[in-house]
Amino acid sequence: MNPTELILSNFEKVSSIPRGTKYEAGIRNWLIAWAAEHNCTSKTDAAGNLVIYVPSSAGYEDRPTLILQGHMDMVWQKTNESMHDFEHDPIQLIRDGDWICANGTTLGADNGIGIALMMSIVEDETVKHPPLELLLTVEEEMGVVGADDLDPALLSGKTLINIDSETEGVFTVGCAGGGSVNITLPVTWDAQNQNEVAFKLKVSGLQGGHSGEDINKFRTNANKLITRILDEIQRNVPIRLSTLKGGTARNAIPRDAEAVFVCATDKKELCKEIFTALQATVQSELAKTETGLVLSLNEIKSEAIRAISHAETQAVIRLLAALPHGVSSMSADMPEFVETSNNIGVMELKEDGLSIISNHRSSVFSRLEEITRRVETVAWLAGAKTERTKIFPPWQPNMESSLLKKCAETYRSIKEEDPKVELTHGGLECGIISDRCGGLDTISMGPTIKDLHSPDERLYVPSLMNTWEFLKALLVS
Repeated sequence: MNPTELILSNFEKVSSIPRGTKYEAGIRNWLIAWAAEHNCTSKTDAAGNLVIYVPSSAGYEDRPTLILQGHMDMVWQKTNESMHDFEHDPIQLIRDGDWICANGTTLGADNGIGIALMMSIVEDETVKHPPLELLLTVEEEMGVVGADDLDPALLSGKTLINIDSETEGVFTVGCAGGGSVNITLPVTWDAQNQNEVAFKLKVSGLQGGHSGEDINKFRTNANKLITRILDEIQRNVPIRLSTLKGGTARNAIPRDAEAVFVCATDKKELCKEIFTALQATVQSELAKTETGLVLSLNEIKSEAIRAISHAETQAVIRLLAALPHGVSSMSADMPEFVETSNNIGVMELKEDGLSIISNHRSSVFSRLEEITRRVETVAWLAGAKTERTKIFPPWQPNMESSLLKKCAETYRSIKEEDPKVELTHGGLECGIISDRCGGLDTISMGPTIKDLHSPDERLYVPSLMNTWEFLKALLVS
């Protein structure tokens, strides 16, 4: 079996096991069994992180131990038409020429392909290597929880290669820090009146994507778009919200959102007119960037529903309209890179109030604090409660890294050209793990993956061989 097919075979095995954030037990237990089958020991810490200890190849026993690192969890996103049950169903892989995608869901190449690459290095006896520690963390996609709680006693290596980047031929040496603010705006509920009619408003078919990597790519946020439409309606017609929800992950740009609201029966035609006019405007605005956009407003017939008051509906809409979303600033040092951003990732009108999760990123820690305070201030002005998650500092680049120099030399020897060395606005675990372990020489790399955190996620197959050849050469350099 050639290396590409070996990697894809292992990726298919990994993809057969449900492994969303907080659902990593199945893949962890499977990997522990796989390690034992290949004469490797393993340990798990209290957080659920796994380290597999791989003995060196003959003749490489005296080489320093190298850590290869990735994460076990994936983001669960699917199309509206998909009936996929993430907790039980395997990811269905589809090969289309040079690309692999999934059937209506996220592919999970982030970071399943990293796991598959590590497995293949162990299984292919032609690959020579020093002692390896394969570190696989939990809950990376929900705030790098596993990395932050890592037991450093699990590791002895002082050099770490993270296989969680998305562009082959690029070495990532730094990333944005991040954190979230959970917002709750209290509401009260009342029954629908007899003279009120109910409407369902839906936004669907947006591209979505990774809230770090795609935040500057003109991806429309469904939560912000539906708020804009609701705001236009409520400025002309008093409405009361019954349902409002959008987004499923704090670090994914929402693709879909929906609302149910009631208004006076004699105002229903005006509601439709306002929606139709704005629908045309929005579709014209987004004609080049969101070709799959679908907007709909339909009257619904049902038993009486509950709704919040008109004043509370206004407060909900105004809070969502005022909250920032997207790129806050570009980097002054590297103008092509995003410095600071935020994503209104999840919102839902619940029994006790409107719940919103705003996720923030910045490569400058003080700016991360600034955008967090800005979001908190807007929420406080609306009368909402806020709660921060832990804020993680940026991973600062070390351009004098011995590992970076070795990687660049190895890449040049294979490709006869220089690799690209970049920072990423996405989050990586390298800096956090390094801090936990008292300082490591770290770098991130990987094969090419597009449209992460969305059902459009896809893996570029030819990049696997390039990544493989590089790793194979680096391990003996």
